[in-house]
Amino acid sequence: MNKVFLAFLIIFLNCGFLSCNTNTVKKEQAKTVVSIQGERFFINGEPTYKGREWKGYPIEGLLMNSRMVQGIFDDLNPETAGRWKYEDTQKWDADRNTNEFVKAMQSWYAKGMLAFTVNMQGGSPLGYGNKGWINSAYDAKGELRSEYMSRLGKILDKADEIGMVAILGLFYNDQEDLLEDETAVLNGVDNVINWLFENNYRNVIIEINNECNLKYRHEILQPNRVHEVIERIKSKEKNGYRYLASTSYSGGRIPQENVVRAADFILIHGNGVHDPNRIGEMVKETKKVNGYTPKPILFNEDDHFDFDKPSNNMVEAVKAYASWGYFDYRMKDEGYDFGFQSIPVNWEISSPRKKAFFDKLEEITGGCK
Repeated sequence: MNKVFLAFLIIFLNCGFLSCNTNTVKKEQAKTVVSIQGERFFINGEPTYKGREWKGYPIEGLLMNSRMVQGIFDDLNPETAGRWKYEDTQKWDADRNTNEFVKAMQSWYAKGMLAFTVNMQGGSPLGYGNKGWINSAYDAKGELRSEYMSRLGKILDKADEIGMVAILGLFYNDQEDLLEDETAVLNGVDNVINWLFENNYRNVIIEINNECNLKYRHEILQPNRVHEVIERIKSKEKNGYRYLASTSYSGGRIPQENVVRAADFILIHGNGVHDPNRIGEMVKETKKVNGYTPKPILFNEDDHFDFDKPSNNMVEAVKAYASWGYFDYRMKDEGYDFGFQSIPVNWEISSPRKKAFFDKLEEITGGCK
């Protein structure tokens, strides 16, 4: 065999079968595997926060988390992209954003945060609302954009390495309408799940769409039909493994029966819930929905804080044995250190509000050393 042919063969094997894009190279074995037994989350066969209690309340089996949806953010609209520029460079940099996310993950984990929500279409970079920017890991037909998936791969690889779970959101209102029709939506779903299988990620659970009851153009992402997408994902299996799936509702809303029956876990939001006692009531009401069977209940978005007070939304969720998720965006006139959703993001535990959350999280969970 001549040297030229041998060199060509090596290149073909590496690029043709394994792909030249490093984020599509299969890992031999996942280090972090998430699963569910009853109302508890498990990682690598053991309940999360094993044996942990806080003030007499069980913590074992919870999945404490934060909304970090902008981890792979970009703006494909040149007319709006400039508004996200970093103060020090005066330009936006999507790779910098992801790299700084990855760098900060170990510090979140050490404080006891086991999961984060990251979205294929992000969230509002202003906290709430959309005004023309384009941030989507899909093109109009639901095909995956390689640069987005490369950034997502960096995040999921780091999470797999250190023992964290990603709640991967597939669609966001005000962005899902960029997909041309229902076929494109389902194509996007299938492409993501196939990509996860191909890359052997088992530290991922799926949120079909953020707050399915709000402003979705495609009927299959609306409340009466979104369970069809949950069932579609549940039907896909490879090597005896399938991805756990659910969807979420807007703040204070109780999930509908079709989702409660189909979902592997229940996602609810605490936005707009100003009385912390209402958080526990929401958990009780969710369990009374027809079709409910024991499964985890998880808040993965709540923009209420008061971590220094004896009662707050986070504490009341824990008392009700529900996981809780911190939603932190930059409020008016706050600086760069504030907010995990507002672009550009400072992913470090940098502001007083972030520190208060992570300190309370560590108190409750004991941290993850």
